[in-house]
Amino acid sequence: MKYSIKTKATLAIVALMSMLVSGTALAQMDEFPRTPDGKPDFSGIWQAMTNAHYNVEPSAARYGPNPRAMGAISAFPATLGIVEGGRIPYTEAALRQRDANRDNAIDLDPLAKCYMPGVPRANYMPFPFQIVQSEEVILIAYEFAESNRILYVDQPEIVSQVDAWMGHSNAHWEGDTLVVRVTGQMPDTWFDRSGNHHSWEMVVEERWTPRGPNHVDYSATITDPNTFTRPWVISVPLYRHVREDMQLLEFKCAEFAEEYLFGEFRKEGTPIGNPGQVIDNRD
Repeated sequence: MKYSIKTKATLAIVALMSMLVSGTALAQMDEFPRTPDGKPDFSGIWQAMTNAHYNVEPSAARYGPNPRAMGAISAFPATLGIVEGGRIPYTEAALRQRDANRDNAIDLDPLAKCYMPGVPRANYMPFPFQIVQSEEVILIAYEFAESNRILYVDQPEIVSQVDAWMGHSNAHWEGDTLVVRVTGQMPDTWFDRSGNHHSWEMVVEERWTPRGPNHVDYSATITDPNTFTRPWVISVPLYRHVREDMQLLEFKCAEFAEEYLFGEFRKEGTPIGNPGQVIDNRD
């Protein structure tokens, strides 16, 4: 087959661009920090840029629970979703439960009570989290509710003894991808503020794959035959904060949930919260 000079030039340009793109991808991987044993070093402060905290499925903006009292502040923004394929494959009974949760989410969402968010929800909330990595264990500390979890690397003999809000995490490496199996989570956690839920039988397989010096592709496969007709996957990019003075701040939300949970028992005339708390310390 003969090509014209113009076609040959076009093919040459395409080939050159492909080489440049491939070279750039390899260079980015080379720039990702590594530990002394050569593994990707995820240490740092990370955060997702997504509205999936409101709904992991694609959805339009909608009214919130208190439009008369709060106006647009309580509204739910639109979200592209992070569920591969768009929809969660619920069983019929589980879908009815999701709808009931959504209708009364302001009262039923565990986060309103400052319960730990569980996995994977903790990773795409609008709060940063910090990873501290060693060869045998990886610690993830979350700003919300001071939640945290330990990933036991290549230690399958360490198993969950009791269920916990953040579950039990066993990890291993597949090349440059960190694979984490999360079991033993409380059945009370949700995936978002729209009532998407699971049962005690849920198993989460996370995959953390570096894609650039400050970018990780995060995915999680959800398996729970009590709630879903098949396993399903969420995926979302995570970004490392590069601000030099970036740090996790305190959000001990338990004190903010006290009135919500126990306000009816507060003695009349006593103040709500901490009346001496300084909100603006510029003075």
